Amino acid sequence: MKQLHNAENSLLIGHILSMVFGLAGIILVLPNSEFLAKLTQFEWGQTIFGWSMASGGVMYMLLGTLAVAFYAYRTIGKWHWLSFMLPAIALSLGSELLGTSTGFPFGHYRYLSGLGYKIAGLVPFTIPLSWFYLGFSAYIIARAGLQALKMKSWLRQVLAIAFGSLCLTSWDFVLDPAMSQAAIPFWVWDQPGAFFGMPYQNFAGWLGTGIVFMTVAALLWRIKPLLLPYRDLGLPLAIYLSNFAFATVLSWAAGIYPPIFLGLVFGVLPVLVFYQIAKNQVIVPVNQTELTITKVPVTSVGVIE
Repeated sequence: MKQLHNAENSLLIGHILSMVFGLAGIILVLPNSEFLAKLTQFEWGQTIFGWSMASGGVMYMLLGTLAVAFYAYRTIGKWHWLSFMLPAIALSLGSELLGTSTGFPFGHYRYLSGLGYKIAGLVPFTIPLSWFYLGFSAYIIARAGLQALKMKSWLRQVLAIAFGSLCLTSWDFVLDPAMSQAAIPFWVWDQPGAFFGMPYQNFAGWLGTGIVFMTVAALLWRIKPLLLPYRDLGLPLAIYLSNFAFATVLSWAAGIYPPIFLGLVFGVLPVLVFYQIAKNQVIVPVNQTELTITKVPVTSVGVIE
């Protein structure tokens, strides 16, 4: 397990460095035509620029996916890892294919280049991967935090799905306006909307898609006992916050400020609160019921649900 933990950390570092590299390119290089012309005079400059445009977005999402997959396998086991990842990828891909084909549930939009091979010529294969690793990070933190609160088990699970989906959508509050209006955008909206060029329908689609795949995962997780890693949430927290920071820098550079505030209130704040609750205290339902509540010291390993 130590080797897996080390691999997670290495992948996380690579994920964050890839985002920093991407930010430098999007904010500093692409808008600066003079610098770009000088850079591409050199063969190495052409190589770096070509790689970053073709594979930069792909790399950071692949590294994020692997980091979260390794983490999930190590902390909650193969069944719970796969029973979240597979529905998340399959259902989000279905939503994205439907959205790019019909405009439902997100609105009318289309992906451009820079995010990898497009499935059915419509959706880059990296997009459902990002739904998985951001969705898992938001959901596992929310669920572990809510586990510490005294309430019915079914209510905890409903709230974990609701908050997990809200935190996932809050990341998109910040990312979507910037990525669709960058110097070289990664997707465009054919249906302009009131929220910085996007329709409000987009966020309903995000919430709905997140709720659906998190609900499927929550039902599958009930098949086997779940040990929540309430004292080992550092990686999902780092994934969520670093991706939010990436989106924030892009939006700030584009002069798009209100989405940042919304994302902080409805995304970052709940994630930090749930993380702190999970870290400090836990309450365990005995035998999946609320008949008896046992308080477990913070020195315990995890939470069986």
